[in-house]
Amino acid sequence: MTDDYLTRIGNLIRDARKHRGLTQAELAQLLKTSQSAVNRIEQGQQNLSLEMLARVGAALDSEFVALGTSGPSHLRVAGETKLSGAIDVKSSKNAGVALLCAALLNEGRTTLRKVARIEEVNRLLEVLQSIGFKTTWIGDEGDLELVPPATLDISGIDAEAARRTRSIIMFLGPLMHREQSFEIPYAGGCDLGTRTVEPHMTALRPFGLEVKATEGSYHATVDQAVAPTRPIVLTERGDTVTENALLAAARYDGTTVIRNASPNYMVQDLCFFLERLGVRIEGIGTTTLRVTGRSRIDVDVEYAPSEDPIEAMSLITAAIVTESQITVRRVPIEFMEIELALLEEMGFSYDRSDEYLAENGHTRLVDITTHPSVLHAPIDKIHPMPFPGLNIDNLPFFAVIAATASGTTLLHDWVYENRAIYLTELNKLGANVKLLDPHRVLIEGPTRWRATELVCPPALRPAVVILIAMLAAKGTSVLRSVYVINRGYEDLATRLNALGAEIETFRDI
Repeated sequence: MTDDYLTRIGNLIRDARKHRGLTQAELAQLLKTSQSAVNRIEQGQQNLSLEMLARVGAALDSEFVALGTSGPSHLRVAGETKLSGAIDVKSSKNAGVALLCAALLNEGRTTLRKVARIEEVNRLLEVLQSIGFKTTWIGDEGDLELVPPATLDISGIDAEAARRTRSIIMFLGPLMHREQSFEIPYAGGCDLGTRTVEPHMTALRPFGLEVKATEGSYHATVDQAVAPTRPIVLTERGDTVTENALLAAARYDGTTVIRNASPNYMVQDLCFFLERLGVRIEGIGTTTLRVTGRSRIDVDVEYAPSEDPIEAMSLITAAIVTESQITVRRVPIEFMEIELALLEEMGFSYDRSDEYLAENGHTRLVDITTHPSVLHAPIDKIHPMPFPGLNIDNLPFFAVIAATASGTTLLHDWVYENRAIYLTELNKLGANVKLLDPHRVLIEGPTRWRATELVCPPALRPAVVILIAMLAAKGTSVLRSVYVINRGYEDLATRLNALGAEIETFRDI
């Protein structure tokens, strides 16, 4: 390896470590090495074997390298692409993982329709299989059948798979009704675990659950004599926190009122699924939910989660940045209205079909046809808000959109510490993105995109933002180690190629 390459790898490892919320000492402990060795690696002053890179990748859930013939996956992107044609939005990633966790409530067979075949889903399936579930993919459209065992084998849980998905925390709500005490792994060090679990405990403690976060695991105990005596007020309007409260309330033989609940798309899909299980829920789509649960759930159920508004935003962004006309079908419009209103303010032109219902019978969908548009910066800053505001996961796409618009745009990501830093990678493709602080970037457009080679950042949405910019960049770009994109998108490169993109997947080894 050259010194320059070692420095680039070191920077990537440092960014991935910070994204996981780990200190150098905590990463050193996971790698069974010294903190000084980790510091040398991050400074680009340490020769790295393939074996060490693989261990670092496993610890940080970033595919820097994989041993054997498979190797990490990269993308080679031919730029200045014009897209055309039509594409369907896939089902929601976040709804899919919530429904996999909700299958733990049901003693009968659960069949989920058109589940996205993404790495996050694969990790949860590995966990469910390890505790006794039989999981079967049916047909070519992503239908998934889950059959639970008579008795869960929590002691046999696949710790490695569990640590590679943050969704594992949503096992707490369902498992507390099936086990008096249990332990589940989680990703990250002890401090991260304490910070992560506390909002969930506000939701679950009224049901008798107590959790102690220790090194690498949640140790849970349940006092079955405890039940909610008043409305549960969530201390943060988080999606997974609300879902955990719903999962706990679903098997509680009584009525639970949840206040300050998230009404976001994945929470609504979970509510609709729980209703199929016989749970009564009032207030779906609002911040107050009234849940009447069942002490036992044993039904054979089928459910189709709705389409993913974040993927819809990704596809619309690709059309905007490449100045293309495409039709994005099955867009969940009620979760895209703020984004589209802001884009209209910036000069975006599009056609919208009449509304129709998703297969879940509730979510409103439309087809959107984009038109090449000359954009200008918005008057005010762009910032996320809880639903029905602009979705936090859609905010990064406005970075690459703002880079194509004339004028100066301020993006304020007040939710995630340091995620805005990854948006400065767009500068290597020709953009003018200034980092004001860990939460804010200032973007000056328009941009003359140019090709380059980059290593994929460890954050999903910024990684896709870079891929979209590469579609517009003159020349051929390379995006390395794209596992993080595969965690949240199914066959994204192949599907973009069907619209006229030229993206080649390749491996070094």
